[in-house]
Amino acid sequence: MITQEQLQQRSGGQCELCKAQKNLAVYEVAESVGQANPQVLLCQTCREQLDNPAHLDSAHWQCLADSMWSQEPAVQVLAWRLLKRLSVETWAQDLFEMLYLDDDLVNWAQAGTFPEEGELLVHRDCNGAILQAGDNVTIIKDLDVKGSSLVAKRGTAVRGISLTDNPEHIEGRVEGQRIVILTKFVKKSG
Repeated sequence: MITQEQLQQRSGGQCELCKAQKNLAVYEVAESVGQANPQVLLCQTCREQLDNPAHLDSAHWQCLADSMWSQEPAVQVLAWRLLKRLSVETWAQDLFEMLYLDDDLVNWAQAGTFPEEGELLVHRDCNGAILQAGDNVTIIKDLDVKGSSLVAKRGTAVRGISLTDNPEHIEGRVEGQRIVILTKFVKKSG
């Protein structure tokens, strides 16, 4: 087992995936049977997203374009898993196709892959973009709000949405009122 001090030295005092330099801690790469040094040094953001793969922020993981070339097997395995999970994104699919791992590392990477997207609760807007809690969306059609005289007009911005247990519904505030909105009637704002 490698110590945090050894990982600090190996990584140059930065996250081995995104290069952040704050809130670093040891992260054990799962399913590492027979692998020497299955630990990496990661920042809090990377650790939280790895522990909750339903809410991966694809913009954050574009850092894998650099870290996937690491000489550390545990970093390579994490990069493989993340790129595989994010393969709906064109940039991630391109990187995944470039990534080469030897057979032992591929077996390790496959042993601990994230659940497939179909197994997770995923909210998508009208264009298929993945919605996450806190995102901003725009309503694309005038919507009558049930139980109220409110009409949510087309073009209305809804800031800081909340996700529900139903992947076809989100919640947000329109004119000060918290409402449930069908995901097929919103598009994610840039």
